[in-house]
Amino acid sequence: MPSMATTGAPGAPVLLADIGGTNARFALLHDGRLTEIQTLATADFPNLPDAAAAYLGGLPISAAAIAVAGPVTGARIGLTNCGWSFTRDDLAAALGISQIDLINDFTAQALALPHYEKTDLTKIGPGKPVADAPKAVIGPGTGLGVSGLVPAGADWIPLATEGGHVTLAAVTREEEAVIARLRDRFGHVSAERVLSGPGLTHLLRAVTEISGIAAAPETPDEITEAARTESDAQAVRAVSLFCDFLGTVAGNLALTLGATGGVYIGGGIVPALGERFAQSGFRARFEAKGRFQPWLHAVPTWAITAEHPAFAGLRALAEGSPP
Repeated sequence: MPSMATTGAPGAPVLLADIGGTNARFALLHDGRLTEIQTLATADFPNLPDAAAAYLGGLPISAAAIAVAGPVTGARIGLTNCGWSFTRDDLAAALGISQIDLINDFTAQALALPHYEKTDLTKIGPGKPVADAPKAVIGPGTGLGVSGLVPAGADWIPLATEGGHVTLAAVTREEEAVIARLRDRFGHVSAERVLSGPGLTHLLRAVTEISGIAAAPETPDEITEAARTESDAQAVRAVSLFCDFLGTVAGNLALTLGATGGVYIGGGIVPALGERFAQSGFRARFEAKGRFQPWLHAVPTWAITAEHPAFAGLRALAEGSPP
């Protein structure tokens, strides 16, 4: 691992990094501009300090703002869906800096919410946001990220949560059967067990076992593509269940946070579904909360389509201008 002094280089760029279970995304922030955006595969590096050092290639930086897909607690930080673990001292030595802002990846997504342009979002269903009300964000990718932005006087507080690991609930008999299959395999069935890339494969396997009909696609990308093109009936069913489950979990999140400011859907899977998601049962399931259906009907939901959504939050953090 590279070792350098940790004072940083005044006037040099700030390193921004969004570290997920599959991809490590890097950028430089200099004079108010984002440059040199690059994505590296986490599987190609033994740890975050080495990946960051490889990205920089010896370029000096002044500070870093880094979001990671895992709990940011304790001296050693580990990613939930990746074998990487590290300490702040590891990063300081590798990057040659002393100032490191380190947050959960969906805390960064929450910080980004006020900074999106209209072109970064696609509205799903009805509803109008209430000003200065809590906002929620949830995103299926390699894992399931969950956060929120809560008003506190004139300020906003971004939440650091592990809400993707709440226990998944069934609404229909079919969902009960799916969860029973997954419980036999995993014991506890969290929301992330189905609402993630690996979760799509778990869903497809459960659907094929229940129906007794084989499915051709295997990887999450193949499943979403087969559903989008309707080339495999079992993939279509698995994705339909995925959207329904996501609606249930997102509706629970809205009620829990009182998110009348809106619910934002991030992660890499929903954008890949395109119109299939907009036409799915997501919104109906989001609202399906009995006596509170009218309350949820008024809560807007958006799919985040920005290419690098966490960078907006990391930039606000690095510039000292969070919401």
